[in-house]
Amino acid sequence: MFTGLIEEVGTVVAMRASDGGARLQIAAPRTAKEATIARTNLNRLRQNSQVNLEAAVRADGRLGGHFIQGHIDCVSPIVAFGKSGEDFRLEIELPREFAQYVASKGSIAINGISLTVSEVLPKSFDVWIIPYTKRHTNLDRARAGDLVNLEFDIIAKYVERMVSPLIVRK
Repeated sequence: MFTGLIEEVGTVVAMRASDGGARLQIAAPRTAKEATIARTNLNRLRQNSQVNLEAAVRADGRLGGHFIQGHIDCVSPIVAFGKSGEDFRLEIELPREFAQYVASKGSIAINGISLTVSEVLPKSFDVWIIPYTKRHTNLDRARAGDLVNLEFDIIAKYVERMVSPLIVRK
């Protein structure tokens, strides 16, 4: 989702077209140095790193995943990632300050991919990745120890905000 609120006008530094698409390099010094780099795994990208891309949701389109805003909450390391049968089990460390937003069978965005939490463990959570998703996202190269971007479900955040004043603290 995007809002249309422009933060900076970037300048095209280079553009190279090819049969497979185009490579566009943009200078945006103010936007590039702000929170996106500090709060995500983007500062670890190198040449040939893969990045998941998605066009903004159209208002008249079908919503196939869940509401993802692109506001990364934190980065967290992959604990384990391995094949089990035809699918892949991905276990990610769960930072304590965000644990309340993760629920079994709830939605989470990992590197921008809408996924369903299969199990919440004391210090981590896991999701199952089908072969198609592994092949067609940057999880294809993911390994234990890699940092992934996590965006927790916005609905869970709103629910917490609405009910927290109603909770009696002891």
